[in-house]
Amino acid sequence: QVHLVESGGGLVQPGGSLRLSCAASGFTFSSYAMNWYRQASGKERELVAVIPSAAGSANYADSVKGRFTISRDNAKNTVYLQMNSLKPEDTAVYYCNTLMATMTGLKSYWGQGTQVTVSS
Repeated sequence: QVHLVESGGGLVQPGGSLRLSCAASGFTFSSYAMNWYRQASGKERELVAVIPSAAGSANYADSVKGRFTISRDNAKNTVYLQMNSLKPEDTAVYYCNTLMATMTGLKSYWGQGTQVTVSS
């Protein structure tokens, strides 16, 4: 059973930093790309960052490029999102996600989310 658990959210002042973690279990973590999404109140969920399963470059939304860094530790089955120079518009619930092929098609798995609030 696939299980994704995010942690590390909280309240931070503008310009500050946070590191989110997502602990994965129930699947061969190293074989799958991992994604971070976010959803601000009243807005649609948006893709923030993607890290491939193997060698290759991560990709970022334009809104976070140069400020956020996604990384993974396959030995710990964990993906991270380092967020620097945070802005009030980064306030959202952040979700960890992965996609898997099943017999009936692609299935998307989500964590429960962690709240990030950027405010003075």
